[in-house]
Amino acid sequence: MVQKAKILLVDDRPENLLALEAILSALDQTLVRASSGEEALKALLTDDFAVILLDVQMPGMDGFETAAHIKRRERTRDIPIIFLTAINHGPHHTFRGYAAGAVDYISKPFDPWVLRAKVSVFVELYMKNVQLREQASLLRRQLENGSGAGQTVPEGTESEEGAEPPGLLAELSARLAAVEEQAEALSKQLGDSAESATIATAAHLERKITGLRRALDALEPGTGGSASAQVPSQN
Repeated sequence: MVQKAKILLVDDRPENLLALEAILSALDQTLVRASSGEEALKALLTDDFAVILLDVQMPGMDGFETAAHIKRRERTRDIPIIFLTAINHGPHHTFRGYAAGAVDYISKPFDPWVLRAKVSVFVELYMKNVQLREQASLLRRQLENGSGAGQTVPEGTESEEGAEPPGLLAELSARLAAVEEQAEALSKQLGDSAESATIATAAHLERKITGLRRALDALEPGTGGSASAQVPSQN
């Protein structure tokens, strides 16, 4: 069963949260409400989110201050933030949103189709990252098992020292190939018209996939790889 991504909705007005839920319900993901910046930061302490929709004007801690706290935390600094605002004070106000770490800045009233499309891109990127981390974890466990002491080779079987079971390597390679194919399709979908922050996130994902593929290829028989091959960091 594929785990759903979580989307954090932050707005002090219940009617706005209800409207966001109505727009994003078609994505079939888990929508989490927060009625203040403080409540949003509390939710971020325990859960992982694919994207945050953050209202700019809120009493107490506003959207800019909330975003600053999010970006200062190592756990949450890479979560994409989409600012939503009912006011427009010109380029300076928009620049402040991007400077606070937002990947997008949308003025109300917004087009529901556009907002849903933007959010869906970040959900897809998040799910690809989750898949990639799972592949890296599986490969890392296999490397650790393969380098363990006291392993025996079945009688009548010849194997190079440190060689990995071909069945598991084939399964890992097939899973990674599926992720590679989906990531390539997503990159084509983004095209040249996507925001620079979105393109940078996709490029970061592609680099991690490439690093994992190299580590996996190094384990293939005849390549000179061994169980000491390094698995790329997934941070």
